[in-house]
Amino acid sequence: MAPPRIPPIQCLQAFEAVARLRSVSAAAEELAVTPSAVSHRIRQLESQLGFKLFGRDFVPSDDGQVYLPSVRQGLAALQKIPGADGVRPQGVRLRLAVTPTFSRQILLPRLALFRHANPEIELVMQVAIPLADLKSEEADLEIRFGSGEYPGLETRRVLTDDLSPVCSPDYLHEHGPFDGFDTVADIRRVHLIRSPLAPWSSWFEAHGLPLDEPRGGAQFNDLGLVLDAAAAGFGVALMRMKLGASWLDSGRLVRLSPRTVPSSFHHYICWKPGALERWECAAFVEWLTRALA
Repeated sequence: MAPPRIPPIQCLQAFEAVARLRSVSAAAEELAVTPSAVSHRIRQLESQLGFKLFGRDFVPSDDGQVYLPSVRQGLAALQKIPGADGVRPQGVRLRLAVTPTFSRQILLPRLALFRHANPEIELVMQVAIPLADLKSEEADLEIRFGSGEYPGLETRRVLTDDLSPVCSPDYLHEHGPFDGFDTVADIRRVHLIRSPLAPWSSWFEAHGLPLDEPRGGAQFNDLGLVLDAAAAGFGVALMRMKLGASWLDSGRLVRLSPRTVPSSFHHYICWKPGALERWECAAFVEWLTRALA
């Protein structure tokens, strides 16, 4: 007779977290997964065990209360490293290169969830230059902004975005109003802030405007600097809506059109072949993919 099948560890972790926190949402936040993923893992474990784990208000059932100490003991045993004598093992280092504005606006506000779920991973972050794909040191994983064509690297797209023109409220008061910012007359009334990261040709082509990419005026190679310049009154910028949300929410920038156009560039997480055989690299890639889904 075959021995009983051991339940998946992610299901046991979900059971222990919900039993301790009395909340699927809190357990999901701790484990850096969605609440539906936690619920699915609980149902999977119940199906394998053949009994219900929880009653009302996520209080463990009688069977769940009997099973819980064994689960906690098993999880605690798996966390122990032979020869460590109960001392927490030193963290494993994960080197990450990331573009500046993506780091500030997208990654850092979410990173506490990853660190809480993976406290043994020590993140070492450095700045990568968008499009140029330059970094100061070697990295295990890179978040790049561009076309996604990176020879010698495996990639996964993690963020797409749309573009729309914005300026400061004072600039709009001085040079507006604009009715959609989709005519040659509107565009020729203002200074266009230039950036290779968000070329104006995307906006011109979408509206059938016979205009070339501007050749003069302020230019920046960082999306955050582009938006800061627009907020300072330099002119009109073409903003990536997800990355620029905080500028709009704070009122530093206002939209000139309700319309958006898709960007030709996206954010990708990249790694050299074989890197995901290291569990810490695989854990970060899977977490970031879920976090930005």
